[in-house]
Amino acid sequence: QVQLVESGGGLVQPGGSLRLSCAASGSSSSISAMGWFRRAPGKQRELVATITSGRSPDYADPVKGRFTISRDNANNTVQLQMNNLKPEDTAVYYCHAQYSGLYNFWGQGTQVTVSS
Repeated sequence: QVQLVESGGGLVQPGGSLRLSCAASGSSSSISAMGWFRRAPGKQRELVATITSGRSPDYADPVKGRFTISRDNANNTVQLQMNNLKPEDTAVYYCHAQYSGLYNFWGQGTQVTVSS
C-alpha cells in the first residue's frame, strides 16, 4: 500500500514563506508524477504544482513566480517552497503521486493558513 506523508504546514503572515515536504513509500521508478493540490474553504481541490517524469514542472497561474516544486527521486520525496504567501493561499494542501501513469494516491493533507 502506498503512503504519502506530508509535513511543513502552519500559520504564516502575508509575505512569509513555508516549505512543504512529502515522502512516498514504494519504488521511485514506479512514480510517474508527484505534486501538490490544495482545497480552500468552500472551493474544489485544485492543482498547485506538479512534476512529471521527463518534463518541466507545471504550476497553476496564481502561484507562478512564488512557489517552486522540487523532487528527490532517490528519497521518493517532493517539496513545495512557497514564498510571498498571500491570504488566498490559505487551504489544505495535499500531496499527490501517480504510479505507473495509472494509479493515484493522496496524502492526508496539511493546513496552510496565511493571516496577519
